[in-house]
Amino acid sequence: MKLPQPMIPGRLVRRYKRFLADVVLEDTGELITASTPNTGSMMSLLDEGNRVWLSVSDDPKRKYRYRWELVEVNGPAGIALVGLNTSLPNRLAEEAIRAGLIPELAGFEAIRREVRFGEENSRADLLLEAAGRPPVYVEVKNVTLSRSPGLAEFPDAVTQRGAKHLRELARVVERGLGRAAMIYMCQRTDAERCALAADIDPRYVEEWLRARDTGVEMYALACCISPQEVLPTRVIPLVAPDEPEGTSGKG
Repeated sequence: MKLPQPMIPGRLVRRYKRFLADVVLEDTGELITASTPNTGSMMSLLDEGNRVWLSVSDDPKRKYRYRWELVEVNGPAGIALVGLNTSLPNRLAEEAIRAGLIPELAGFEAIRREVRFGEENSRADLLLEAAGRPPVYVEVKNVTLSRSPGLAEFPDAVTQRGAKHLRELARVVERGLGRAAMIYMCQRTDAERCALAADIDPRYVEEWLRARDTGVEMYALACCISPQEVLPTRVIPLVAPDEPEGTSGKG
């Protein structure tokens, strides 16, 4: 996934109103306001002075010329680059599937996006289809939190929407409508494994365990990140809440 060019470096002043961030541009010292394509808590990413990268647009229809794309943080294992744009993971997951990075999801003839399904007004991020094979309903989550060296965690805040998606995926399997898969896209350069943040959202973990036991497939992917591109690279271990650290299920 190529990022918009040029990317402008700056230093974070603050993020506010969920959608906005004030940044001092490195080259000019100008204080600007950038749109923030991530409405989550962004826990561990918001320290004042963190280096950030912004895309820039001259489109007169855009209210804010700059958009915050990446942030450099002093993580548990040292400096890490993090992709915070939540519009990217679905496309990154599609790239990974087409490239065969997840063998269990390889070989499908068609991949459709944002397909309505389920009982709770949901949309599958991706629907994989091929003649003679059951369809696969795929949900993708962006993972940016890390509190232990090498360990990416989801979620970074309570997510009722995320729990709903797990229920919908479980119903697909229970009712024989096809397969279902959850992909955790770890947009951190220091991510070696992925886990659920049970202390942040225990309800999500309950739904996750139920979905897994129903047959929903769970995967985590690592990314290579630079100011030029974000590239999914490999499946990494996904540590289930009922497994000891160092073991994993799928991934």
